[in-house]
Amino acid sequence: MTEPLDQFDRKILEIVQRDCQLKAEAIGDIIGLSASAVQRRLKRMREDGIISAEIALVDRKVAGNPMTFIAGMEIERENYDALARFRSWVDKQDHIQQVYYVTGSVDLVAIITAQDVTQYDEITAQIMSQNPQIKRIHTNVVLKDVKLGMFVPVASD
Repeated sequence: MTEPLDQFDRKILEIVQRDCQLKAEAIGDIIGLSASAVQRRLKRMREDGIISAEIALVDRKVAGNPMTFIAGMEIERENYDALARFRSWVDKQDHIQQVYYVTGSVDLVAIITAQDVTQYDEITAQIMSQNPQIKRIHTNVVLKDVKLGMFVPVASD
């Protein structure tokens, strides 16, 4: 069972979401805890899955995948087995960065990065051939990034 977050945990989470390389000593100085107390709290939050990953955000353009596509996908019918199979398949597809099961006119929304439209077409062809339960893909091409981020506001008590 996960312990409830206290004010120090919340402050630590806000800080490490902005810079996960900040040393425990610096975090402790900011929030008024010792480095060892910060380290213990970070360790607990990692073990409890509150902190699920610490990653580097890479510039897509520099990495050679400057285009972003938002793909809305329709599943043939409400087929939860198909959704589980798709989830397993999509975990192995690096160009598909995020997938959400949603309400509305589509069933799934995916964020896909690619070198160009040709590569995106290849990716969607693979999606359709490997996942026959997906009957249609509606595509939006991102013209400009307005805001990118994964910061999660940490609610207070």
